[in-house]
Amino acid sequence: MQAENTYRSIWRVTYPIVIGLMAQNLMVVIDTAFLGRLGEITLGASAIGGIFYLCLVMLGAGFAVGVQIVIGRRNGESKYRQIGSVFDHAVYFMAALALGLFLFLSYIAPFFLSWFLKSEGVLAESLVFLDYRRFGFLFGFLVLTFNSFYIGITRTRLLIVSTSIMAATNIFLDYTLIFGHFGMPALGIAGAAMATNIAEAVTFLFFIIWSLKNKTLPSYRLFRFHRPNWLQYKPLLKVAVPVMFQYFLSFAAWFVFFMVIEQIGETALAASNITRSFYMLLMIPVWGLSSATNTLVSNIIGQGRSDEVIPLIKKVLVIGLLSTLVIVQVNLFMPGQIAAFFTHEAHLVEATIPLLRVISMALFAFSFGMILFSGLSGTGKTLVALIIEILSITFYLVSAYILAVVLDGSAPMVWFVEVIYFTILGLGSLAYLRTGKWKVYSI
Repeated sequence: MQAENTYRSIWRVTYPIVIGLMAQNLMVVIDTAFLGRLGEITLGASAIGGIFYLCLVMLGAGFAVGVQIVIGRRNGESKYRQIGSVFDHAVYFMAALALGLFLFLSYIAPFFLSWFLKSEGVLAESLVFLDYRRFGFLFGFLVLTFNSFYIGITRTRLLIVSTSIMAATNIFLDYTLIFGHFGMPALGIAGAAMATNIAEAVTFLFFIIWSLKNKTLPSYRLFRFHRPNWLQYKPLLKVAVPVMFQYFLSFAAWFVFFMVIEQIGETALAASNITRSFYMLLMIPVWGLSSATNTLVSNIIGQGRSDEVIPLIKKVLVIGLLSTLVIVQVNLFMPGQIAAFFTHEAHLVEATIPLLRVISMALFAFSFGMILFSGLSGTGKTLVALIIEILSITFYLVSAYILAVVLDGSAPMVWFVEVIYFTILGLGSLAYLRTGKWKVYSI
């Protein structure tokens, strides 16, 4: 399916991604709410352990975005038979990456975390979480590869089913394994990690069964799995490697951000984890639009319609800002009820409310910055996007450190750097898109 530069086409590609992300992020929200019943140390540890794991996962997620861009370009060029080869080579790469990260998490991560964490309780619980979660890399990465394929060919409705299966499985197992229901042992934070691992494996199995039974997929020559052709990796890695580092650095910065928050205290860390969970839920519409922007921009360029890229991004921006205006109302008028959903501890609710108000401002900056940044990445100029990301992250971390450590600022002050970060990201992307240099780039 080839993309069109209309609001209807944008929404047709976007809404299944949004619904899928909503189901996926619902897992994070429920996970946090369950762990919040175990105390602020467990809640803080799930933030540290979860974000540390996500930093590593972002290497695979960044590669998957690169795969999505290349598949979107081949789809726009109507070179359908090449798509299967891109997919198969992506599977090889993801399997090798999963093994490497498993070994890293097994032997190096414990020493790394012990250098930075001040709270012994948070450190111990974080290591328990990671000890179980490391087994999820392979199936998680393979699910990301399937997502890239279906988004790249603009058949995104399947993601509603796959992520709903993942979310339902994860939430049920969270309830079962964290608290020990239905005759299972109460594993606490380890149960949360195991639940997600199993949910990813179940989702991978769904993708395999559906793809094998679907009669339209042979035209893409999927699952041929010939001997790896290193020339096939040249265009793939050219696009994907900068995105891998960009995604990794983005979440690594968030990990360092939470390390800075941890220096303020365990309550600030727990409140920030609650904020992070709800923040990610409110980000869903723009994440969906950003993912669609990657594919639509690449597809349109593949059709030789580069002049339509900027008008397309403008349309996505309009949708993104309007959707943010709607969803932020919940956060502005019901912060106390939102915080109370995650924890029954009154001091945590009180500490969370100011943070929820700050992210209301950050969501508008996120909409502006992320859509423009995804539009730039969709052109294939991922190295330029990486440079813009590095500059934005540098300012982000320096600002957070000065506010929290040097000026001894409060958690809401530190969280305000989210607004600054996404604004810089968007302005840098806009400046480069307006040069038009991306029009002569091929992948």
